[in-house]
Amino acid sequence: MVYQSPRPSPRPQGDPVTPPPLRTATVFHDVRPFGGPARELIAVDGLLVDEVPPGADVERVDGGGRMALPTLVDAHIHPDKTSWGEPWHSRRPAHGIAEYVAGDVELARALPAPVAERALRLMSHAAAHGTRAMRAHADVAPAYGLSGIEGVAEAARKLAGIVDVELVAFPQHGVVRTPGVAELLAEAAASGLVSHIGGIDPAGFDTEGDREGDQLGTVFALAEKHGLGLDIHLHDRGEQGLVPLRDIAARTRALGLQGRVSVAHAFAVAGLTERELDETADLLAESGISLTTVALSVTTILPFRRLAERGVRVGLGSDGVRDSWSPFGNADMLHRAWLAAWALDARLDEELEACFRLAADGGAELLGLPKADLRTGSPADFMLVDGECLPQVVVDQPRRDLVVRAGRVVARDGRLA
Repeated sequence: MVYQSPRPSPRPQGDPVTPPPLRTATVFHDVRPFGGPARELIAVDGLLVDEVPPGADVERVDGGGRMALPTLVDAHIHPDKTSWGEPWHSRRPAHGIAEYVAGDVELARALPAPVAERALRLMSHAAAHGTRAMRAHADVAPAYGLSGIEGVAEAARKLAGIVDVELVAFPQHGVVRTPGVAELLAEAAASGLVSHIGGIDPAGFDTEGDREGDQLGTVFALAEKHGLGLDIHLHDRGEQGLVPLRDIAARTRALGLQGRVSVAHAFAVAGLTERELDETADLLAESGISLTTVALSVTTILPFRRLAERGVRVGLGSDGVRDSWSPFGNADMLHRAWLAAWALDARLDEELEACFRLAADGGAELLGLPKADLRTGSPADFMLVDGECLPQVVVDQPRRDLVVRAGRVVARDGRLA
């Protein structure tokens, strides 16, 4: 999203002069960016500026001495699967992706609300708690057709200007193992609704018996044909996960798709030794491949600081929220930063701050958004919280008293305005 005012059209000679529209500035008084000294934040045309333009119409908001922090980016979430706000659903045991996928279908058929309503409920909750953008995955399979894509797209349209949404057509059921998915992916790619094509474990899950198919060939071809990005789930560990990762890197370079390919989870990377990690990070950086992590556990969270040092973009995401896979999750990215810190046994201030930055700057970079770093010229996207300093906020999880998007207050006390 480009945060700038449109340039005025040239005025034909001889036409009467029309005075320019009155500019509006919003001045947020008595706020403490990142817990520093109290000052003003001034928003004009969706950006932070140093001073109010002459003659501007000024709206004033009292920050009450609260901390100002950047709003956050959810780099990986599945709004189509959620039961957020629905009657409680008791989950049954599941072992392996195939059984979880069957649970997805069972839950989707049991829930009374359609995808669009459930997705809007969850995405609104996320926005009210400080999420300014997200990359949303929606299942594409014969069990659903494109209803997941259409439902999440409808929710995204209703939240335009509040939360930016990238939409991934995700073949959770497999491209090779499930007939009809490849055709539905092609339909989704041509629909104009999605920004990315997904994929899933081409070695450990999406196979034909003992033989691997060409899932990656299918999804890369669709992305190249329609000018879309790719976001591929890799849960497999060890060489079963690393071989497809190297294949993804090679295809990305061969097709010139650097900067447009992401790999989600990448559990195999989390298990590498330092030397192996550096070698893999260099390959990913050279290929322009980004990663997302969801802070599931100490053995699966990605070593994002070391990856970033080698030039790999890493974002943080919610993954599934109260779906058939897990009853947990709340789409609150500040809480997800807390989970990342907990999984890494963070104790030092710099470690806690790094987890917040992963949720703020890492996700923004991955989605191609400008950093909301509260500096002059940055997007006027921030939240106000009662807090002492950033590490304490990560640990204590204070209420989001005010959420501001493009200079406009969009939420108060955890509810959309």
